[in-house]
Amino acid sequence: MLEVKAATIQTSPVFGAIQENLHTALDLIPKNCDLVVLPELFATGYQFISRQEALAVAEDVTCRKGDNPICDRLDSLAAERNMTIVAGLAERSGDSLFNSSVLFHPDGSHGVYRKVHLFLDEKLIFDPGDLGFPVFKACGTTLGMMVCFDWIFPEAARSLALSGAEILCHPSNLLLPWCPAAMITRSQENRVFSLTSNRIGREDRTGAPAEFIGMSQIVSPQGELLSRLGSDGEGAAEATLRIVEQDKMLTPSNDLWDDRRPDQYRL
Repeated sequence: MLEVKAATIQTSPVFGAIQENLHTALDLIPKNCDLVVLPELFATGYQFISRQEALAVAEDVTCRKGDNPICDRLDSLAAERNMTIVAGLAERSGDSLFNSSVLFHPDGSHGVYRKVHLFLDEKLIFDPGDLGFPVFKACGTTLGMMVCFDWIFPEAARSLALSGAEILCHPSNLLLPWCPAAMITRSQENRVFSLTSNRIGREDRTGAPAEFIGMSQIVSPQGELLSRLGSDGEGAAEATLRIVEQDKMLTPSNDLWDDRRPDQYRL
C-alpha cells in the first residue's frame, strides 16, 4: 500500500497582488507534504475584465526560468521540498490563453491540463481547453487534474479514472454551493481520491460580485470526507492517502469497470 501525505490549500487572494498571493499561499503549505493542491488562478485573482488583462499576467510554462514569477517560485519550492505541486494559473501558449492547472514535479518537469468546461465570463477571456483529460505519474501513483466547473460534468472525472488516475487534483474558485457534495460522488463512482482546493473571499471587478464558498476538502475512494475546511478562513486541509492501486471492487461480485455496459450507453 502506498501512502501519500496530501494537502489542499485555501486562500483569499487579492486581485493582481501576485507576490503577496504567492507568499500567503506557499506559507500555508505543510512542510512534510508529498502532494499539495493550490486553488484556480491562486496568485492572480479571478475576475479579469478583459482578455488583454489576463494575457498580461499569464505564463508560458515552456519558457526559460526568470520569465515566469509564479511558475519559477513553484518550481523552486517543489525541488526544495521534494514535493509535487498542482496549481491553477493563466497559461499563455502562442496566441492562445487557457485557464490551466499545472503539475510541478520535484525534478523541474511539468504536466498541464487546460480547463475544458469554462464558467460564466471565463468564456470571454479564455480559450477552451484542447488537451483532453491527460494523466501523469507522480508521488508513486497516477494523478489527473480538473479545474473548478469540471466538477459538474461526470465525464471529466470518469475520463481520468478510466485512464488510470488514482487521485483527482481539483484547483477551484467555486461560486455554486453544490461542488463539495458532488465531489464525494465523483470519488465514490470512480473509486478515486479527490483533492479540491478552493478560495474564499469576494471579488467585484465586473459588476457581478463573486462570492467564493471555500470548503476545500479531501475525499477517499469510498466517499469518506478525510478533511474539509470551512467557508471562511485560510488554511490547509490535510490527509494521508492510502492507495491500493486500481481497487475497483465494490462487492465480491461487482467490479466498477468490468460491470460497465458501454454498448447500452448513449454518449
